[in-house]
Amino acid sequence: MQKKKIILLVAILSVILSTILFYDKYFSASGFERITNGDRFIVWTVTTIIIIYYLKLDSDPQLAPLALSSDKEGSKKNNNKTDISFKNVAGLEEIKEELKETIDFINNSQKYTKMGAKIPKGILFYGPPGTGKTLLAKAVAGETNSTFLYASGSEFVEKYVGVGAKRVRSLFEKAKKDSPSIIFIDEIDAIGARRNLDSNNEKDQTLNQLLSEMDGFNTSETVVVIGATNRLDLLDEALLRPGRFDRHIYVGNPNINAREKILEVHTKNKPLHNNVSVKELANKTHGLSGAQLANIANEAAIIAVRNKKNKIDNKDFNQAIERVLAGLEIKNPSVLLKEKKTIAIHEAGHALVSKILKTDMVQKVSIVPRGQALGYVLKFPEEERYLYTQKELMGKITGLLAGRAAEQIIFKDITTGAKDDLTKATEIAQEMVCSYGMSTLGNISIDEYYIKNNYDIIRREIKKIMDKCFKNALKIVEDNKIILFQISDLLMKQETINNKELDKIFEEYKTKLDYAT
Repeated sequence: MQKKKIILLVAILSVILSTILFYDKYFSASGFERITNGDRFIVWTVTTIIIIYYLKLDSDPQLAPLALSSDKEGSKKNNNKTDISFKNVAGLEEIKEELKETIDFINNSQKYTKMGAKIPKGILFYGPPGTGKTLLAKAVAGETNSTFLYASGSEFVEKYVGVGAKRVRSLFEKAKKDSPSIIFIDEIDAIGARRNLDSNNEKDQTLNQLLSEMDGFNTSETVVVIGATNRLDLLDEALLRPGRFDRHIYVGNPNINAREKILEVHTKNKPLHNNVSVKELANKTHGLSGAQLANIANEAAIIAVRNKKNKIDNKDFNQAIERVLAGLEIKNPSVLLKEKKTIAIHEAGHALVSKILKTDMVQKVSIVPRGQALGYVLKFPEEERYLYTQKELMGKITGLLAGRAAEQIIFKDITTGAKDDLTKATEIAQEMVCSYGMSTLGNISIDEYYIKNNYDIIRREIKKIMDKCFKNALKIVEDNKIILFQISDLLMKQETINNKELDKIFEEYKTKLDYAT
C-alpha cells in the first residue's frame, strides 16, 4: 500500500509538470525559454509511463483485496445439487447404514426435534486414499437433496493473514443461506492440523474460525460439515471433540464382498467375455482400494480396445491388474543377459520360499520389467485375512528376503535389486516391534516420541527379526536349490510363470513343505 501511494504522488507531480510544459508550448511563459521540445517530449513520455504503471498496479490480481473478491465467484461455482445417491456407492453397507440416520434427520427433522435430539454437526471420514470418502459425501447430499459445497483444505491456506478465515466465513454464510446444505472439506488436515508453538499464525486463525463456525450453528439452519483426511492423528483435538465432528467413520479398503460389488458397478456398462468372473477378480485384488478397482476396470477396457477386441476377456483384466500393481510394461528392455539371470534367480527365490511357507498364493512370477521393477512376483492371500500370527508375519519377511538369499547362495554376492524388498520387510518388522508387541521388548506399544529418542534399541530389535528371517530364507533356498533352478530356467525361457506351472514344478519334486519360522 505504501508503494502504491508513492507511485500515485509521483504520477500527480508528473501530470502537473507536463501540464505546465504543455501550456508553455502554446502560451509562452517566462522562465521556460531554455526548455527544448526534446525535454518536453521526455517529461510527457515519463508521465505517461508512470500513469500506465500505476493503473496496472491498481489492477494487479495478486494483491490481497482482489484475492478476497474472488470468494463469491468460487462459491457460485461450488453451489450445486449432486445427482449421486447411495445407489452409486457399492461395498460400504455398514457406513451407508450409519449415515442413514443423518439423512433421515435432514429429511424429517421434526420427529427428532420433538424428542430433543440434535442433528450431528460434523462427520469425519478418515482412512487410506481412494476408498470413497468424497463419493460418500456427495451421496449424502444427493439423498437429502441438499446443496453440496466442496472445498479443499489447501484453498484456505494463504500467505495473506486473514484471507483463510474470511474464506471460511464466506463458505459457512453460503451454506446457511442455501440450507439444507452439506459442506465437504477434503484433506481437512491442511487447515485442521494440531496447533503448537511452531504453528503458522495464518493457519491458526483459519482453524480458529472453522472451530467457531462449527460451534456457532443456529439450530434453525440445517448445515452438516463432512471432513475427509488420510491422517487423523494430525488433527487438532478441539476439532475432533463432540459438538464439532460428532461422528468419526473409518473408510478402509474394501473386503472381498465389497470388492465384488464395486467391480460389478464399474463393469456393468462394459461388454464382458464369458470367461470373466467378477468373483475371481475380487479375490485377485486383495488390499486394493475402490479407486484402484475402478482403474483396473478402465485399464482392461483400454487394453481390449488396443487389441481390437469386441469384448473384455480375463486376459485383459489380468494385464490391467499387473499394470496397476507393477507399473507400465517396458517393451524393449536393455537388460544384459547376466543381469537377466540374476533377476530370474532373485524372483525364483521369492516364489520358492513364498510357496513353501504358504504365506500367500503366488499368482504369477515374471522377469518382464515393469515400471522401476526388473521383475516381480504377484501374490494374494488365499482368503480374506484380518489377523496375522507372529509366525505368519515372520513368514512374510522371510519371503521378502528370499530374493537376496537366492542371490547370495547362487552368485556368492548380492545386488541392489532387493531395495524394495528390504523396505517392505523392515516396515513389517518395525510394526512387530513397535505396534504388535512381538519382540523381546515385550507386550508394549511404542509411540513415535519413544522411537525417536530410543532408536538404537528399536533398531537392534528389528535387526534380530530380519537376521532370523534371512537365515531361514538361506536354509530353505539351500535345501531346495534344484527347484530354484527349475523355476529360474523356465523364467529365462518364457519370462513369465503362472500359478499352475509353478504347482507343476513342485508336484514333480514332492518337496517337504514344513519349515519353522
